[in-house]
Amino acid sequence: MIYFVLIFCCGLIFSLALTPLAEKIGIKVGIINAPSSKRINRKAIPLLGGVAIYLSFLFVLLIFGREFRLYQLVGIITGATLVSFFGLHDDWRELSPIFKLVGQVIPVLVLVSTGVTVELFHSEILNVLITLVWVVGITNAINLLDNMDGIAGGVAAIASLFFFVLSALNGQYLVGSLSAAMVGACLGFLRYNLNPARIFMGDTGSLFIGFLLSVAGIKLRFPETPFIYTWMIPVVILAFPIMDTSLVTISRLRRGLNPFTSPGTDHSTHRFCLLGFSHKQVALLVYCISGIFGFLGVMIFYFPGTAGYSIFITVLLLIASMIYFFERLYIRKGKS
Repeated sequence: MIYFVLIFCCGLIFSLALTPLAEKIGIKVGIINAPSSKRINRKAIPLLGGVAIYLSFLFVLLIFGREFRLYQLVGIITGATLVSFFGLHDDWRELSPIFKLVGQVIPVLVLVSTGVTVELFHSEILNVLITLVWVVGITNAINLLDNMDGIAGGVAAIASLFFFVLSALNGQYLVGSLSAAMVGACLGFLRYNLNPARIFMGDTGSLFIGFLLSVAGIKLRFPETPFIYTWMIPVVILAFPIMDTSLVTISRLRRGLNPFTSPGTDHSTHRFCLLGFSHKQVALLVYCISGIFGFLGVMIFYFPGTAGYSIFITVLLLIASMIYFFERLYIRKGKS
C-alpha cells in the first residue's frame, strides 16, 4: 500500500508543479480556449492542462515502471501518447471529426497488438470489436464531459479511485498503479481547474484520461469471481460520463443536429444549471453522483450473481431516468 501512496504522491506533486507552467506556455504560444456563444467561459483560458497531466503520469511511470509487465505497459503508454498527440493537435489546430476518429482507432490497434483486449467472448474478433467500441466510446465520453470547470478532472479522479480500490482488493498491481497515478495527476490539475478555472485540460487531457480509464476497465480482473458476474463493474463506475454522452447524442439526434459537434451547452452539467445550481454546486453534485455510481460498482463486486445484476439493471434505469428528466427539462425551458 505504501508503494501506491508513493505513486499517488508523485503524480500529485508533478501535476501541481507542471500545471502552472503549462498555463504560462499555453498563453505564450496561443493555445487557448476563446470565449464564444457555445462556451461558458467569459475569457480566454489556456488549454495545455492536459499536457501537465500527461507528463505527470509519464514521469511517475518512468520512476516506478520497472515493476510493470513491460510489453503491455509499452502498448498502453504508446496508445495513450498517440491519442494525446492527436488531442494536442486538435487544441492547436482543430481537426476534422474523421481525423479525430482515426486518432482514437489507431491507439486501440496498438492495445490489441500487445494483448490488451476485452475477454468477454470466445471469439477473438468479437472481443476486438468490443474493445474498439469501449475504448473509443469512453475516450469520447470523457472528452465530451470536459465542458465545465472541474467536471472531467473530478469525475476521472473519482473513477480512478474506485478502480484503484477494486484493483487493490484483487491484487491487480498494474491497474492499481495506473489508477493511483491518475488520481494524483487529476487532483493536482484540479487545484487550478476548479471554478473559476485558470486552465483547461483540452483534448490533450480529456482524450488521454478517457483512454486510460477505458484501459483500466479492460485490465481490471477479479480472479475469485467469474467474469460473467463482473464485466459490468467498469460500466457502472463510468456511468455518469456514459449517461452524459448518451443524453447529448439522443438530444441532438432528436433536434436534427450532428451528435458529434462540439462544444455545446446541452450537457447534463448545463442542464443542472437550468435548475438553478451554480457552477461550483454542479461540480459538487456531479462528484456525488459519480461517487454513488462508483460505490455501486464496488457493491457488484461484493454481491455478484443475481444481486450484482440487479444493481446493474438499477443503474441502467437510473441512467434512462436521468436522460428522460434532463431532456424534458430542456424542452420545458424552451431550449429546443
